Amino acid sequence: MGPSTWEEDVKDCLFCKIVAGDVPGDVVHVTEGTVAFRDLNAQAPTHVLVVPRAHYANAAELAAGDPAVLAELVTSAAAVAAAEGYPDDYRLVLNTGAEAGQSVFHTHLHVLAGRPLAWPPG
Repeated sequence: MGPSTWEEDVKDCLFCKIVAGDVPGDVVHVTEGTVAFRDLNAQAPTHVLVVPRAHYANAAELAAGDPAVLAELVTSAAAVAAAEGYPDDYRLVLNTGAEAGQSVFHTHLHVLAGRPLAWPPG
């Protein structure tokens, strides 16, 4: 069996299904280009994923394909952090590739807040 096609990736993508409303998600923020929902495997009191509505496998692919939506991810993340009560103290994380911790291959920006976050991560 060869590599999957883009169409198969989108059809099977959990985050595409959440964006489409086919799979329930605890959606907390919506813009024209993004949807933000709570991470089911929360690593902090506030742990929200901000995803582009369109399917891009990772941050580099999104930056090349639609840089304005990449910027919109960050402004949506700031709005989420502020709405959660953390306008000045939050972490943003973009993982690209399995070895970096990416488990769903649809670009997603993690918004983490609500506890002290150590450095370096991981």
